[in-house]
Amino acid sequence: MTEVLLFPQNMSIFPRICLKPEVAEHLKSVFLNKEILTAVGHQEVEHRFQNLLLCLSHPPLHTCVRASTHLAPLEEIRSKLQEELSQQTSSDSSASVQILSHPQVPDVLLLPVDGPRRVEQLSSEVVVGAQCGNAVLRGAHVFAPGIVASPKYMKVGDVVSVFSDLEGRCTRGALSFQGNKVFVGNGVAEMDRSSIFCTDEHPRGVGVRMVEPLYRSPSFDGVLPSLAFLQNFPSVVVGHVLGPRPGERILDMCAAPGGKTCHIAALMGDQGEVVALDRIRNKIARIRQNAETLQLQSIKAYCFNGIQAVSSDLTQQTQGPPFPPESFDRVLLDAPCSGLGQRPTMASTWSLKEICSYPPLQRKLFHAAVRLLKKGGVLVYSTCTVTLAENEEQVAWALSSFPCLTLQQQEPHIGAEGMLGAGLSCEQLRLLQRFSPELSWDQTDASVPLQCRADRDTIGFFIAKFLKS
Repeated sequence: MTEVLLFPQNMSIFPRICLKPEVAEHLKSVFLNKEILTAVGHQEVEHRFQNLLLCLSHPPLHTCVRASTHLAPLEEIRSKLQEELSQQTSSDSSASVQILSHPQVPDVLLLPVDGPRRVEQLSSEVVVGAQCGNAVLRGAHVFAPGIVASPKYMKVGDVVSVFSDLEGRCTRGALSFQGNKVFVGNGVAEMDRSSIFCTDEHPRGVGVRMVEPLYRSPSFDGVLPSLAFLQNFPSVVVGHVLGPRPGERILDMCAAPGGKTCHIAALMGDQGEVVALDRIRNKIARIRQNAETLQLQSIKAYCFNGIQAVSSDLTQQTQGPPFPPESFDRVLLDAPCSGLGQRPTMASTWSLKEICSYPPLQRKLFHAAVRLLKKGGVLVYSTCTVTLAENEEQVAWALSSFPCLTLQQQEPHIGAEGMLGAGLSCEQLRLLQRFSPELSWDQTDASVPLQCRADRDTIGFFIAKFLKS
């Protein structure tokens, strides 16, 4: 195998995220709004915006694992995980698995990612879809359905370079691809080309086992499935901010694939009821599968549009949706969004019209969420995007539209405060939580503990917490 050299920590090896010109201009206008320019200055704001475009194309430099502490103590899970993952690196005497707990989030384990690494490209190339390429950058092997092109005579055992097709333009079954692609590492073929493309059945299983990825982190395929759940750090934080308690009835309005749903149930000790809704039927099966894997009995998942989840019949007594008003103690609205905080994402083909279609949908869901929430109940609104229109502007709209709602302090509060530009007061902004990886992107102090770096080097994410009075 080829020699592997390391890049300096946080060195940019990918270009800035590729956006359609009108989307890039829109996003720039958001980050260079008058409020921010007045407070920080043009040079600093421009620097932050360029950092945002750069960090979005790179993965976070840690892996976050949510431990199933409803099934076993954290230290026991950490020990078992250490043992399982050490077997992956047993052939590499220089490799060791470091697993740290988080000082503020009691069910989080953090594993540092080794990268970016300098890996020599080979002449034999496999091309995968962008989603598969992003997964490889976060520690996954290449599963056969993600492969779109391979050498004509690729056979099991061949060493290949893996490239990600950024714009989805590679024809499935192609022998090569000269379009917009990026190198993500080297691996060993686990399947012949004919097993991937020349069959009537959909290929399953690992197609290429990564041995020299640009970012090395453990593969969690089949590793402690009931005890260790891969989840982005802010997505774990939002469950704690919701603050579920045993015996409550809680609604997760847009629940798929069920990571947050299962976390809510676990935080309740599986005592109470967690109702999960999603409008796409095959995603409901994923929620139920995750609940079964994590041994959670309190989850009830329904294929239903959250906008229509409030019943007009106040005498209705059915268990499933739609529900009478004020049916839930807490509601999580992890809203459908433009997803412009997800990392790594090297290219987005979305139009400005598509991105701007989300705020009206989010407001319709918000209306239903407020009606379904009991007086004295808690509503948490979250997104994995970075726009003002889907985050702080939605908070400003909600506070003016629903006098019964007041912003609440979040616990834990680990991200930055809300972003200027939506007309919210300083106190209101302090109550919001925005995970902004661009704020620390070019800070390379290796002496900063991993736990602190993990707080900043996340996906872009937003959380607001309301009380209904």
